[in-house]
Amino acid sequence: MHPVGLIHSPFTDKATTPIQPCRSQALGRVEVYPQYEQGLEGLDGFSHIILLYVLHRSEGYSLRVTPFLDDQQHGLFATRHPCRPNPIGLSIVRLIKREGNWLEIEGVDMLDQTPLLDIKPYVPDFDQCSDVRTGWYERRSKE
Repeated sequence: MHPVGLIHSPFTDKATTPIQPCRSQALGRVEVYPQYEQGLEGLDGFSHIILLYVLHRSEGYSLRVTPFLDDQQHGLFATRHPCRPNPIGLSIVRLIKREGNWLEIEGVDMLDQTPLLDIKPYVPDFDQCSDVRTGWYERRSKE
């Protein structure tokens, strides 16, 4: 895989970066490399986009982790912990506007200079599920 751009964010320190885009109103910019600009055609008709990116400052991983929102250990793949065998991040952000190969976004939860792997439009018919269970998170949120 090769990055198609960079995500520019106000966050340079992992400790002060929001842990999920729904908990962030921070603004940022996505720089799509010029050779991929044509692929952005039509994207500005969507209110939200899905960003896939490299968690470029994550190091190592453990198969059992304590996630940020719990005090119990869980299997890595049952969490959104950033230290993973393949450090790929995913965020759904609000698309404010497109100007050429630049996208202004809201809901930034990644570090500045994050390598961007892909962009997909958020489509509720495809991306919103009903009858959802949320495992340990659901139990934690009821306590």
